[in-house]
Amino acid sequence: MDGTQDLLSNQTTTPHGAAVPIATVQDLIAAVGSIELCADSAGLIGQLSGLEHAKSAMAGLEARIAVAIDGNERRAQAAAGVPVSEQGQGVAAQVALARGESPSRGSQLLGLAKALVTEMPHTLAALDTGQLSEWRATLLVKETACLTPADRCAVDEELAADAGTFIGAGDRTIIVAARAASYRRDPRSVTQRASHAANERHVSLRPAPDTMTYLTALLPVAEGVAVHAALSRHADSVRSDGDPRSRGQIMADALVERTTGAPGGISGVEIQLIMTDRTLFQGDSEPARLAGYGVVPAGWARNVVKPGQKRPGNDRGTAARTDSGRRDLDIWLRRLYTAPATGDLVAMDSRARLFPAGLRRFIQARDHTCRTPYCDAPIRHHDHVVPWHDGAATSLGNSAGLCEACNQMKEIPGWNARPRPGPRHRVEFTTPTGHSYYSTAPPLPGASCTGWTSASTMAGFTPASATQVTGRAA
Repeated sequence: MDGTQDLLSNQTTTPHGAAVPIATVQDLIAAVGSIELCADSAGLIGQLSGLEHAKSAMAGLEARIAVAIDGNERRAQAAAGVPVSEQGQGVAAQVALARGESPSRGSQLLGLAKALVTEMPHTLAALDTGQLSEWRATLLVKETACLTPADRCAVDEELAADAGTFIGAGDRTIIVAARAASYRRDPRSVTQRASHAANERHVSLRPAPDTMTYLTALLPVAEGVAVHAALSRHADSVRSDGDPRSRGQIMADALVERTTGAPGGISGVEIQLIMTDRTLFQGDSEPARLAGYGVVPAGWARNVVKPGQKRPGNDRGTAARTDSGRRDLDIWLRRLYTAPATGDLVAMDSRARLFPAGLRRFIQARDHTCRTPYCDAPIRHHDHVVPWHDGAATSLGNSAGLCEACNQMKEIPGWNARPRPGPRHRVEFTTPTGHSYYSTAPPLPGASCTGWTSASTMAGFTPASATQVTGRAA
């Protein structure tokens, strides 16, 4: 036996066939490490299938653990006199940190766990037996979210995932089955859910490869179809007049131009690039960092800036044009001072640094995204690591950029944060259960590091090793 299937029954076998009981998570990890790969493809396929079943069973166990944590924390908070309406705060964040996920994802995972354990026993049983993956269990939970607990339980029984209902079924099949069952059980709730879905409309931005981005809009179906139809008609019209661009390119360009109201698509928008002085002036290949996007190639950054003769600081320089020639940018340069040995951001060359706006700019440049471990949400609050009301100073060492949710989470009783020594700015977050997690500021362009949260080794740094380039459309 290869030991893979035995992982589902709390035991594994050694290469010599001896049974080894699994009592702890550490034993399980050791058991997985002791499995030897089969020599033939048939055996390897069997191992692969068995491991998928084990992953599903572990997902079911994780759901039970998350619900148990929630119950323990609520009881502890009740004993401490926390109002019922506030009990359970911070549990999702603790689940997220333990699973290496963002706080937002932690809320989803805790909600999934509660639904499976308390309202969907058949779906949970299908996880336990490997008949359903965690993702497909999530689909069933999501599609029944509009139902009451009793109706959701009834739908779960109707679908009977643990009876092999969805063996061989794809994601779409599962979604359709869950939606149909939900509609039969409570059509009014499903209809109300659809009518309220428009409240969830939003626009989001996330990086794509090769200095591109995904600009995504979640819209009501009528508006979404209308926008796409208008862009399509415009593209067809322009192409019929001989425009050499592809249909997709024309639609993308038209979307940008119509949204910004300017030819070329940029008007009154500020962008911020951080790069080493060697990248900016000497043609070095060290990548730059673009606020709101991430790492970009050095050549791309220089093409955006193409600086003329500029004085350091906030002196206004000459206009620059991108490689497409579609717009001019007014350029400002601001030196960012880093420690020679570690690359930690220690100062900014700007008179405004003595004022709150300058300090916020400094934190934004140093932290880039929310400093809570595993959370990469945009910075919304510039926070004291140790609260001001505890007598802490307003200083760079006691500052951290956080998203709104993480800043609120930090104020929950039992949560603590403290600055800690490190090669770069470092913060220790401690949860109510006493577990600690560390966050180290990301390295600036030009920093040679061995890890984001461990000691770093750097070479070739000068006191002013990075430059912030601010560009505003003319």
